[in-house]
Amino acid sequence: MIKGKTLTPLLLAGIFVLMLGLSFAAVPLYDLFCRVTGFGGTTQVSKQAPKIVLDKVVSVRFDTNVNNLDWNFKAKSNVIEVKVGQVNRIEFEVENLGNETTHGVASFNVSPASFGKYYSKLGCFCFEKQELKAGQKATYVMTFYLDPDLVNDPTTKNLQDVTMSYTFFSTDYYKQS
Repeated sequence: MIKGKTLTPLLLAGIFVLMLGLSFAAVPLYDLFCRVTGFGGTTQVSKQAPKIVLDKVVSVRFDTNVNNLDWNFKAKSNVIEVKVGQVNRIEFEVENLGNETTHGVASFNVSPASFGKYYSKLGCFCFEKQELKAGQKATYVMTFYLDPDLVNDPTTKNLQDVTMSYTFFSTDYYKQS
């Protein structure tokens, strides 16, 4: 029989091991939660387009920003009208205005955040290292659709416009010596 003096340290050690395990699982579990629910405007990544296109049209606005890079970055179209379920393609133009090769990574968010789980990307330059030589111009493409399930969600069914905001960040991690 285990006495109280032995049980308490064993119980505390068990709680410690459980808490340690949960701390390592927190990031992947949070990431999974965001991807499944669209929490915080997290968009979805899809491998194929939906089989249905609805008559509902949503205006998608594109906001572009640059942080700590001498780049010019803009969408070829600031606003496009999108049919729900239809595959769309938007091009972004970027130019290195500096006199040396620089590297950047683009991140994004969607507003309103509740719309994130219905914004599905088939292809995107987001979160990938991009290199531009001095004076170089490039075109990056994002292919996406709006999931038809958005019309069944009371928080999104009446939305008529959404904003996708992209920011290119400089990264010293990719800088070559």
